[in-house]
Amino acid sequence: MYHAILFLPLIGALVAGLLGRSIGHKAAEYLTTGLLMVSALLSWVVFAGIFFGSGGEAAHGAETAADHGFMAAEAVKITLFRWIDTGGLDLYWMIRVDTLTAVMLVVVTTVSSLVHLYSIGYMHEDPHRARFFAYLSLFTFAMLMLVTADNFLQMFFGWEGVGLASYLLIGFWYQKPSANAAAMKAFIVNRVGDFGFILGIFAAVMMLGTIDFDTAFAHVADMDGQTINFLWGQWDAMTVICLLLFLGAMGKSAQFLLHTWLPDAMEGPTPVSALIHAATMVTAGVFMVARLSPMFEASPTALTVVTVIGAITAFFAATVGLVQNDIKRVIAYSTCSQLGYMFVALGVGAYSAGIFHLFTHAFFKALLFLGAGSVIHAMHHEQDMRKMGGIKNKVPVTYWMMMIGTLALTGVGLPFHLVSDALPNLGFAGFFSKDAIIEAAYGAHTEAGNFAFYLLVIAALFTSFYSWRLVHLTFHGKTRASKEVFDHAHESPNVMLIPLYVLAVGAVLSGIVFYDSFFGHADHVQAFFLGSIVVDAEIIDAAHHVPTWVKLSATFAMIIGFIMAWWFYISKPDLPKALAKQHSGLYAFLLNKWYFDELYDFIFVRPAKWLGRVLWRGFDDWFVDGVIVGGLARRVKDVTNQVVRLQSGYLYHYALAMLIGVAALITWAIAAGGLLG
Repeated sequence: MYHAILFLPLIGALVAGLLGRSIGHKAAEYLTTGLLMVSALLSWVVFAGIFFGSGGEAAHGAETAADHGFMAAEAVKITLFRWIDTGGLDLYWMIRVDTLTAVMLVVVTTVSSLVHLYSIGYMHEDPHRARFFAYLSLFTFAMLMLVTADNFLQMFFGWEGVGLASYLLIGFWYQKPSANAAAMKAFIVNRVGDFGFILGIFAAVMMLGTIDFDTAFAHVADMDGQTINFLWGQWDAMTVICLLLFLGAMGKSAQFLLHTWLPDAMEGPTPVSALIHAATMVTAGVFMVARLSPMFEASPTALTVVTVIGAITAFFAATVGLVQNDIKRVIAYSTCSQLGYMFVALGVGAYSAGIFHLFTHAFFKALLFLGAGSVIHAMHHEQDMRKMGGIKNKVPVTYWMMMIGTLALTGVGLPFHLVSDALPNLGFAGFFSKDAIIEAAYGAHTEAGNFAFYLLVIAALFTSFYSWRLVHLTFHGKTRASKEVFDHAHESPNVMLIPLYVLAVGAVLSGIVFYDSFFGHADHVQAFFLGSIVVDAEIIDAAHHVPTWVKLSATFAMIIGFIMAWWFYISKPDLPKALAKQHSGLYAFLLNKWYFDELYDFIFVRPAKWLGRVLWRGFDDWFVDGVIVGGLARRVKDVTNQVVRLQSGYLYHYALAMLIGVAALITWAIAAGGLLG
C-alpha cells in the first residue's frame, strides 16, 4: 500500500510526460487523475488507521512517552533499495510512515488529486495539457518523497525535486515573459534558502555523526555545550545547525526576507497556485522543522528566531494583502501570512498546533484558490477585482464555496466552551487551528511569544478585512466589468465544482473533527503523535488555561475586520479611494509590498548586472576577443600564413634550403672553432 501511494503519481508523470502525444491529452488527464485518486484513498486509509488506533490509547500512550522518551514508538519503515554504498556511508532508501507523515500524505494526495480533477476543466483549451498533468504528478511524487524521508539526504532529494517541479509549473506558460521571470525568481530565491539548508545538513552530519533521523535525534543530548566554528567565531553547534536548516524553510515556505517569490508565482495556472502555493510545497518548511523538532528543542535561540520571523511574516503579509487588487495575489499573501502562524506555533514549542493549522489550511486555502480560478474562468480570465463585482447570482455555487473558504480562513466560530465545559465549540476549520496558535503563543509566557501573540491578533484583524474585501469586490455591489464580460459570465462545469465541494467539507469539518487529536488534552495529543514529533504537555496545558480575553481576541479581531470591510466596500464604497488619496504614502508603501523588490533590485540585482556587464564588455569583449583572439591569435595566424608560403612543394626549393642550412652550419663551426683556438 505504501509503495502504491508513493509511486502511482510517478507512473502517471512518466506516462503523461513521455507518451502524452501518443495516448492523447484525454488519456493523460484521466490516467494521472485516476492514479492520484487511488493514492489519496490509500493515504486516508493510512491516516484513519493511526487516527482511530490512537483514540482509545491516550493514557497508555502518554505513559509510554514519559517512560521511554521521544522515540518510544517505532515509525513504520519500509526499505526500498540500497541507495549509496561508499566509504563509511551505507544508505538505504526507506519509506518512513508515522503520524506526521500520514497527515502530510493526506494533505498532499488529497489536494493534488482534486487539483488534477479541477484542471481537466480549467485547462481544457490548453494545447499542452498532457505536459501540464505530467508536471503536476511529478511535483506530487517529489513532495511524497520529501514527507516520507527517513534521512537528511533523502529529504534533500524531495526538497529539490519540488523546487524543480514548481519551476516547471510556474513557468508552464513560457510564452509569457512574466511567467518566465516568475519561475526564475522562485528558483533563484529558493536557491538562497537551499544553500543554508544544505549547509545545515552538512553541519548536522558532521556534528551528530549520522545522516539518519532517529540516530541523529538520539545524539542530540550529547551536543549540550558543543560548539562549531562558523564564519567569524565559535557558536553553539545546535543553534548553528537549526538556524541554517531554518534558512531553507524560510525560502521554501516564503518567510519574511525570502518571501518575494510567492506572489509572483501566481503567474502560473490557477491550479498550480492551489497545489503548490496553498497546500503543499510552501508547507515543506513547516514539515521540516516539525520533523526535526528534537533538534530544534535543543536550541532555544533557534526557536526564538523561528517565532519572531513567523510573527513578522504573518503581520507583514497581512498588511500587504489589504490593498492588493489581483484576486490571486490577495490569496497568495494570505498564504504567506498563514505560514507565519504555523512557524509561530513551531517556535513556541506547540508543534502539533502548527501541523494542525497546516492540515486545516490546506483545505480552505485550496478551496479559495480553486474558487478564484472559477471566478477567473467565469470572467474571461480577468483577475483584477476592480473589474468585477455583482456576479453573485451569475456564479452562485462558486460564491458559496468562496464564502465557506472565507469563513474558515477568518476563523468564524462560536466559543461555547467558554460558557460551559460541557458545551463544545462550533466553527469552521480556521477557528480551531488559528486560535490554537494564538493561545499557544500567549501561553508560552516568553518575550518572543508575547511579541508573536499581539502581531498574530493584528494579522487576524487584517486577514478578516482583506478576505471580506475580496468577497465584496468580487461578488457584491454593482458590477464594474464590461457589459460583454458580465453578460457572458457563467458557472464553471461540474468537473471544476466537484473539487470545491470536497474541499468545502474539509474547510467546515476538519477543525472540529480533529481538534482533540492535534490540540486537545495533552495525553491524547501525545498518544496521537507518539514517535512522530515533540509534544510538550506544558505548552498545550498552558494554552488551554490562558485568560478568556486571550481566547476571544481572535474572534473580536475577526468581527472588527468584517465590520470594517462591510463599511468600506458596501456602506461607503467611495471611502477606500478617499483614504488612499489622503494617505498616499502609506498606500503606496503597502501596494508596493514594503518595496522589498525594489530594495533587493538595488542591493543585489543591479550590482550583479553591473558586474556581469563589466566582465562581458571589459574581460570577454576587450581582453578575450580583442587582446587574445583579435591580437595575439591574429599575429600567430599571420606568421603562420607567411611560414606556410615557404612550403612550395618544389624539390629544388627544398634542396636550396638544405644547402643554405649546410653552409650556415659550416660557417658557424669554422667561426666557433677559430674563436676557441
